[in-house]
Amino acid sequence: MPLIELTERGIYCSVGDFYIDPSRPVKKAIITHAHSDHARPGSKAYLCAESCRELLALRLQKGATIETVRFGDEIQIGDATVSLHPAGHILGSSQIRIEHGGNVCVVSGDYKLQQDHSCEAFEPVRCDHFVTEATFALPLYRWEAEENVFKDIHTWWQRNQQESRTSIIYAYALGKTQRILAGLHSDIGPIGLHGSALQFLAPYKNQGVKFPSVLSANATNADALRSKGLVLAPPSAMKESWLKKFGACSEAFASGWMQVRGKRRMRALDRGFVISDHVDWDGILETIEATGAQHITATHGDSAVLVRYLQEKGYRADALEITDRAPTSSFSNEADSV
Repeated sequence: MPLIELTERGIYCSVGDFYIDPSRPVKKAIITHAHSDHARPGSKAYLCAESCRELLALRLQKGATIETVRFGDEIQIGDATVSLHPAGHILGSSQIRIEHGGNVCVVSGDYKLQQDHSCEAFEPVRCDHFVTEATFALPLYRWEAEENVFKDIHTWWQRNQQESRTSIIYAYALGKTQRILAGLHSDIGPIGLHGSALQFLAPYKNQGVKFPSVLSANATNADALRSKGLVLAPPSAMKESWLKKFGACSEAFASGWMQVRGKRRMRALDRGFVISDHVDWDGILETIEATGAQHITATHGDSAVLVRYLQEKGYRADALEITDRAPTSSFSNEADSV
């Protein structure tokens, strides 16, 4: 009997009687991370990693029952032995390891291998069955080293200052914004943060993540940020009159989708920075090899391409088509950090 199955409420483990990132309220939910398309309110009880708790509480109904476990600690849920392991996606993001009867399944959730100073680094987990995301599971998606991307961001920011333009980077409020903020050089100029992301700073700081000083990107601080500052804002701010207070601006978008030039042309943006909180093609293949798993299940994104590739390599590969998710390829979607 397989350790997991897909039901109308999401991924279900019958031997433990729990769901992973359920799409509807359930009795017991294990949450991989606090993005809203993975962490939904209404369930009776939740389990997450310790460093995810504060972020998860912001997503759920007031008074929600949230239990936590340290990374690597094993707990018994029903007849299943369960442990959580760092996924490297955002702060507190977890892979869920399930063991029963000598079989081990790992549900990775969303993950990445790249360096990220704002969250715990990904750790491969040995297993028989590995469930991987496939958001960017095409060979054209290969991420450049983070230090090169930040070098480009800083150069762009300094050039904008010379032209008396405020630098605006659109990035998802949870995960991507904190990753970019942690890598910015505050000695270049003042840094502003849109109000939608301010609420997430405290949970990160409480877990020891270091950030440069920031200003709330509001009317009070507009003069301090105008023409020399860099402002991080969610994609929805593209259409807000809020932007006018900063005068002449140069606008950029930070996302893995910027790898595709056609995506960049969809918006009147000056720059696109390719920086993603999801694993790229090479990272998926590297992770699969590191797990030692022979059964691979792909979810989300370009799963058909990955499944076919793996089958040709001799793996037992299939897909779980989880349809009750926000569309991660949309620029307006803030449910996930792409």
